Order: sequence, then structure tokens, then C-alpha cells
Amino acid sequence: MGGEQKIVVKDDESGVISHLCQIIQQKAKESLSKNETFNIGLSGGSLAKFLCEGLPKIDTEWSRWRLFFCDERLVPEDSADSTWGLYKSKLLPVTPLKEDQFLLVNTSLSPLEAAKDYQEKLLKTCGSPAPSLHLLLLGAGPDGHTCSLFPGHALMEEPAPADGGRIVAHIEDSPKPPPARVTLTLPVVNSADSCVFAAVGQGKAAMMSQLLSKDEAVDDKDLLPASRVRPEKGEVIWILDSAAASQLS
Repeated sequence: MGGEQKIVVKDDESGVISHLCQIIQQKAKESLSKNETFNIGLSGGSLAKFLCEGLPKIDTEWSRWRLFFCDERLVPEDSADSTWGLYKSKLLPVTPLKEDQFLLVNTSLSPLEAAKDYQEKLLKTCGSPAPSLHLLLLGAGPDGHTCSLFPGHALMEEPAPADGGRIVAHIEDSPKPPPARVTLTLPVVNSADSCVFAAVGQGKAAMMSQLLSKDEAVDDKDLLPASRVRPEKGEVIWILDSAAASQLS
């Protein structure tokens, strides 16, 4: 199934944000002691809010960060659905990060070409033939999806790159709008050194219980996408507030 899974429960949202950013600071320090750059994958949604609030408070070598997107919607950057647009408007003004440290998806291309182009950018920046992904920051949707990997979608069966699979795949039939996106594939997510989820609120409680329940009788392939995030050589950390964790057994 992969590496270690940890669940951390904090009292409230501010505790979740603080712990999340402590982990990021520590992972950056560890990575930069061994590598030229710290390669960190971002997601949208509530995670972006947490990062924009917490990251300005950390101590790190900002200029050595390289930031990419675990998935992106193929919309203009001024769209409310653009993950890059969100970070450009909310994170850049409050940290020393520069726009050229972000690997941007070319959203003017077709989904197929946008995925190919982004895969090439990742390989060029993060290493080839397998990119070195130090930390992925992920979210889990109400249906259990993560990145743009949705339950029951054919992309869930994408093979590992070593077996001919893609690093970045396109999707044109996302069950959640907008329909056209690019996303890291599951084997690539699971090649990362560490993956971190953060979730808060009572509205997340039932899904957290479903994602984090331990039913050994369930085959891995029958699990929801977020439950299948288990880095092969690393760890996955779930940071929840007490409300989101309230239905964990």
C-alpha cells in the first residue's frame, strides 16, 4: 500500500494552519540541505487559503523554492477557477516568492497539449526521467477526489511512468466543473517524498471518516482517490481540526 500514514488532530483551523506550515518549513529545510531546490506541489481550494495565511510566517530560503501545481483547470488566470490566479493574487503579495519560481500550465493549449507541455516543464525543472517531488500539498473533495483524480474515472488506472504511464495527464470530462484540466497521475503523486492533506470543519467529518477508516477487506483499487495517496518511499500526513476528525473511529 505504500509508506507511513499519520493523522494529526488540532483544536481549530488556526492550529491546522500553524502545523501545516511548520511541516512545510521543516520539509523545505530538509530538502534544501540535500538539493539545489525545494520542489513543492500546490492545490487549490481551502488549502490555498491556509497557505496564504500561514506561509508568510515561516523562515525559509524562499529563492530556492520551485512551485508547481498538482492539478490545474484550463481557464484564464483571471478566472475564479484558476489555481495559479488564486496564488498570484493572494500568495505572491505576502511572501518573497516571485512569479518565475512557479511552473505554470499553459491554459491556452488543448488539454492534451497542455498536459504534455506541463510534463516537459516538470521534467526540466524537477529532474528526469522521474521528477523529484519533495512535498505535495493536497485537498480531498466531498466525493473523495484529490488533484483531478475522480472516483471511478479511467485516470485512476493510469500506469506508472516506468510502465509507460504519463506524469501529467489531461482530463476533458471532469465530473466537477470546469471539465478541462491537467493533473498529476496517481503513481506520480505516490512517488513524492511526502504528501500532506489539511481539512477543517464539521462538513468534512463524514468524508474524513470514510477516507481514513481502516478496512483491510477493501481492495486498494476500490478505495477513493484520496485514500490511495500513500507515497511508496515516503509518508502521508492528514492534518485535521477537531470538527473534521469528529467521526474518526
